[in-house]
Amino acid sequence: MRRPAAAVLAALVLTATGCSGGSDEPAPAPSTPTPTPLSELDARGLDVARTSFCAQVAPAAVEDALGGASDSSDEWVNGDRARLADGVTDVAHEFGCRWVAADGTTATGWVFAPPVTPKRAEELRTAAAKASGCRPVAAAPPYGAHSVAVRCEDGTTAFHGLFGDAWLSCSLRIRPAGDADLDRVGRWCATVAQAAGS
Repeated sequence: MRRPAAAVLAALVLTATGCSGGSDEPAPAPSTPTPTPLSELDARGLDVARTSFCAQVAPAAVEDALGGASDSSDEWVNGDRARLADGVTDVAHEFGCRWVAADGTTATGWVFAPPVTPKRAEELRTAAAKASGCRPVAAAPPYGAHSVAVRCEDGTTAFHGLFGDAWLSCSLRIRPAGDADLDRVGRWCATVAQAAGS
């Protein structure tokens, strides 16, 4: 009685392995999940590392943020000379990346390399809220602890916040200059947080 069952099992194994081998066609790519709205992000479960995270950012999320394909990208790490803002090049004390669309729309994410205390996070939050040409967004969802969202005259909307001891920031600058849809920026910032927390 055992022999017929064993023969059937062997035939099934051979059939299954025979069907899975020998094909030159690549396996289908996994489906890309829809970016998470920031309002649905559970920041309590995120352990953001103060290291490079750019390779973890899903290309589909970049396209969602930019409203199309990326025309160029840039990545920097702690100690690099990097373009930190328009006209500002300095030694970076952060890990970050930037994607730019053909129309100039720019999606950026960065995390400070040194640890940040809650006291220092509050200082950073206040500085971001008072930055020249920027104003806080009152109805913005939280982005970690001590968080702030700001809209700036140059078309940039940014979120900043503390995740553990990591000060994480993300921004979306729309071209031509205008206020980005807060949900779109939120999806981008949730993507940055998830990538930095993976």
